[in-house]
Amino acid sequence: MLKRIPLYAKIFLGMFLGIIWGIIAINTGGIQITLDWIKPWGSIFINSLKLIAIPLILVSLIKGIGGISDVSKLSRMGLKTLGLYVLSTIIAVSLGLILVNTLQPGKAFPTEVRENLLSKYQSKTGEFLSKAELTKKSQETEGPLYFIKELVPENIVSAASDNRNMLQVIFFALLFGIAMISVKNKPGVNSVKDFFEGLNEIILKIVDFIMKAAPFGVFALFAAIIVEIEKDNPGQVGSLFIALAGYCATVILGLGIMVFIVYPGLLSIFTKHKFINFLRGIFKAQMLAFSTSSSAATLPVTMDCAERNLGIKKEVSSFVLPIGATINMDGTSLYQGVAAVFIAQAFGMELTIIQQLTIILTATLASIGSAAVPSAGIIMLLIVLESIGVPAAGISLIFAVDRPLDMFRTTVNITGDSAVACVIDYTERKHNNI
Repeated sequence: MLKRIPLYAKIFLGMFLGIIWGIIAINTGGIQITLDWIKPWGSIFINSLKLIAIPLILVSLIKGIGGISDVSKLSRMGLKTLGLYVLSTIIAVSLGLILVNTLQPGKAFPTEVRENLLSKYQSKTGEFLSKAELTKKSQETEGPLYFIKELVPENIVSAASDNRNMLQVIFFALLFGIAMISVKNKPGVNSVKDFFEGLNEIILKIVDFIMKAAPFGVFALFAAIIVEIEKDNPGQVGSLFIALAGYCATVILGLGIMVFIVYPGLLSIFTKHKFINFLRGIFKAQMLAFSTSSSAATLPVTMDCAERNLGIKKEVSSFVLPIGATINMDGTSLYQGVAAVFIAQAFGMELTIIQQLTIILTATLASIGSAAVPSAGIIMLLIVLESIGVPAAGISLIFAVDRPLDMFRTTVNITGDSAVACVIDYTERKHNNI
């Protein structure tokens, strides 16, 4: 019976049961039991997905590039990919700014609640602020080419040991793949190519093993989220969410417009994909992104959905999607635009046109360097706030709802990645008359 139920349905059931368990635990004194005995299984599930992320990116990218016969095709695909990712990010930030300036949710934020939150999350704000300061100082010290310099690792083994260094791993994989194409007629090269093809199949099988545990991992994650909200804000969950309802509604409205208007428009302009079929094809990946809040952890499933359900060629998915999971953060960028102006409004600050244009530029650049892991957007938001002179302590105002919104924006991130992959795949097929 259970074997007939699709995986996405099992994941959804895990989410639902996790929420129910969390509510029961709160009302029966089971918070500590949940944190001690259930939450760790959610962490194990996410760690398992992260475990396979770097090997998957490295192997699939090398294999995908190795299957391309013409290097010029790779450069053409790369330029289109980067162009579409930057364009969608700018659209996302601009949309967020339009909505938050129109709806002005920050002006309704109660002064008393604001002071309580600033006091409550002071230590947590300091932790994120110190990380943001390190990032900002590195950029200032190294100069305008800091980002390009950081692309090239001095040690690939060290770079591959940390998921935050995905761009460095991608750079090495690109370099390795291009070199493999360049020497394809040399003795032994075909053996190397066969090795990576075999290794890729093994890694995909590991992904299948991990995904069998997805419903249980998602159950544990959601149960932990519910009880942690209550643990951090005992008796205040309702009042905090009411105070932040306008902010949440603005972010979710913007994310909804991206998913149901911007991406369908992108697909209709550049491809013949029907949007409803597109959504069905990536639904499993969306569910996992929603539950894990990590584009990197969801990447194996996103690639699988793209290839099996959307019919995207492996050489395209293995190139476009790993890059997208690292630099394309439409949901995160939109959230940063809304959050920055919301915090300014809560403090009674009026932002100029120049400051809001600065948000677009900074949020776009910050999204490129934003790690594909939960709550990385908070650190990048601090850099955005610093760039427009808004007090960094203002992030305390949105901590209470950051995790739920992180789940929504991660879902948008992987949806945008998949939409761009569809466009690149269609245009490449059209260019090659396939």
